[in-house]
Amino acid sequence: MTDSTVPAPVRLSPGDPAPEFTLSDADGKPVSLSDHRGRRVIVYCYPAALTPGCTTQAVDFTAAAGELAEAGLDIIGISPDPVEKLQKFREKEDLRITLVSDPDKQVLTAYGAYGPKKLYGKEVVGVIRSTFVIDSEGRIEKAAYNVKATGHVAKLRRDLGLA
Repeated sequence: MTDSTVPAPVRLSPGDPAPEFTLSDADGKPVSLSDHRGRRVIVYCYPAALTPGCTTQAVDFTAAAGELAEAGLDIIGISPDPVEKLQKFREKEDLRITLVSDPDKQVLTAYGAYGPKKLYGKEVVGVIRSTFVIDSEGRIEKAAYNVKATGHVAKLRRDLGLA
């Protein structure tokens, strides 16, 4: 039974304009998608900092960040966590990627990464682990929903022809 008050998220597809955003990073500084115009950007949406799956994914993105940057790709991770939690996450795991806070979930919703999902067989409302590759002009190049935390970065590297 789905909760009729929470509509199914709108899914983005290749060619769609990427929803613009300005969110605070782990240091409280504003980060805008438009700041990256002219470069490709990987925007990945994850449920919660300092949890096992999200840590695996962030550590994997950090490990691949140099290679991705050389290929012209910046990385931005979005979660509903407060800035202070993102700062702890970055320090504890030595993350060298940009993490931004979307506490009201407006950006996550705009990307179709917030809404009903299955968790341990139950339907809940929350962040849908998703990854988007945005081209240098701000359009969706790739959109992947319900991605697995483990092995996702390796698959993305293969899909981008980097592995």
